[in-house]
Amino acid sequence: MDTTTGTPIQSATVTRSAMRRSASTTRTGWLVVLGCLLLVVFILSLVLGSVNIPVGDVLTILTGGTPARSTWTTIVLDFRLPKALTALLAGAALGVSGLQMQTLFRNPLADPFVLGVSSGASLGVALVVLGVGTTGAVMLAGLGLTGDLGLTFAAFLGAAVTLMIVVSVAARVQSVMTLLILGLMFGYVTSAIVTLLLYFSITERLKAYMSWTFGSFAAVTWGQMPIFIPVIIASIVIAFLLSKPLNALLLGEGYARSMGMNVRRGRLMIIVSTALLAGTVTAFCGPIGFLGLAVPHLCRALLGTSDHRLLIPSTVLMGGILALVADMIAQMPGNQTVLPLNAVTSLIGAPVVIWVILRRRNLRQTFGG
Repeated sequence: MDTTTGTPIQSATVTRSAMRRSASTTRTGWLVVLGCLLLVVFILSLVLGSVNIPVGDVLTILTGGTPARSTWTTIVLDFRLPKALTALLAGAALGVSGLQMQTLFRNPLADPFVLGVSSGASLGVALVVLGVGTTGAVMLAGLGLTGDLGLTFAAFLGAAVTLMIVVSVAARVQSVMTLLILGLMFGYVTSAIVTLLLYFSITERLKAYMSWTFGSFAAVTWGQMPIFIPVIIASIVIAFLLSKPLNALLLGEGYARSMGMNVRRGRLMIIVSTALLAGTVTAFCGPIGFLGLAVPHLCRALLGTSDHRLLIPSTVLMGGILALVADMIAQMPGNQTVLPLNAVTSLIGAPVVIWVILRRRNLRQTFGG
């Protein structure tokens, strides 16, 4: 009797175990595929541009050799390589921060900027470019902060102030929905101030501000990399260390507390990581839209899982791939024309958002709605 009843149970257990191993192998395989695809796209971003450089010469330059034309070394090392690294890191940062926000708010349409960090950065730039006029320009020049670096400093300061406000509020607010509403309200207030500054500004300043809002990965130089790279990498590492709290929050704060999680501290760490990622990218590259919204959904669909231990590495890879592809499209290889980066990312991200809305029934299960 025991044998007859035990055999089917054992068979079912073995089958489930085999299925889990198969699914795990498949997901690992997808991560390897994404890693290889990222490498290919990264090399292509160094090859393609207004001047197309052969792959062999690009590899020669990267390994310290001499290419067929000496000017190609300058093009690759001084212009394309820092831009490609910036795109890779910015895409990864926006993907991870979007994933964290969608999990924290349990909202499939949340993005990295729901906390108002992007609005704070935009306000910082607007105050410098549109509001302070000649006096502000003299002050920035005295600090050695002119041109693109001045805008970066202003955006970083605006994002940092917003981050401090958000962290302070998050430490006191119990409800995550209250925090979401406060972030949206802060965004509306800063947008209203920026609109007033735009209304009373002269044409030259309007052009400078609008150029910043288009977004670009080309503004980050090697001199800025010692700030940009460590902040992005450290924030992504923090996010990966928060995989367990993020998994618990998928089932609600009540479940997370029952599992022994300190919800307030976990939420605060998630907000700090997200704000650092989104704020740094916005400060250095401008407000890059849609990547943070689209990338997490693509990774969930590809891997078929909500486990953040797999989703965070996949969003790093997928975010880097899409950012590099968007930048290559914006550069229009073989042409001197450069399209606004935000327009390209919107064309990539909007179809994903439409797809998300059409699949809303499945998303309710994913986010516990």
